[in-house]
Amino acid sequence: MVKEAADSMGGLDVLVNNAGIAGPTASVADMDPDAWEAVLRINLTGTFAVTQAAIPHLKQSAAGSIVVMSSLAGRFGYPNRSPYATTKWGLIGFTKTLSRELGEFGIRVNAILPGAVDGTRLRHVFEGRASVSGRSIAEEESAALANQSIKRFVDPADIAALVVFLASGAARSISGQMIPVDGDSQSAS
Repeated sequence: MVKEAADSMGGLDVLVNNAGIAGPTASVADMDPDAWEAVLRINLTGTFAVTQAAIPHLKQSAAGSIVVMSSLAGRFGYPNRSPYATTKWGLIGFTKTLSRELGEFGIRVNAILPGAVDGTRLRHVFEGRASVSGRSIAEEESAALANQSIKRFVDPADIAALVVFLASGAARSISGQMIPVDGDSQSAS
């Protein structure tokens, strides 16, 4: 995929690692080991594999940039979401390591840490939490918003705008950073 993209576009300047899955909602004690492995395989190993394939192409760019999509879960643990939180913390370590390894080639590497992004996926998260907690979906939504200063879920357009900025020349001196887009969340619930 990466080679085909680079060939068809005449090179590669920006890689946005945005693929991932939420995984199961269960305590560590009750976690299915196969479900754990599936989340790690997609969220961490998938990001590693695509990045590794992109690096030779990015080294040829005069404006190489990698954006890694982590999460609020990469700043705080999430009860009953251990595989997801673990991978999002791992992506922060991956970002910091890449920024150190690739800086000498002028390649910038940053991570975006979105909070609760409005949409279908978030609704599924609240449904899963409600099934474990015994609370209603509305109560789970209220609890999530109670932990942040701005009382609304993140608009995906806000994340896209940050990706565009980080990939642009305006961010040419920004690398190795973890940038939250989360309404000033103080914790994860």
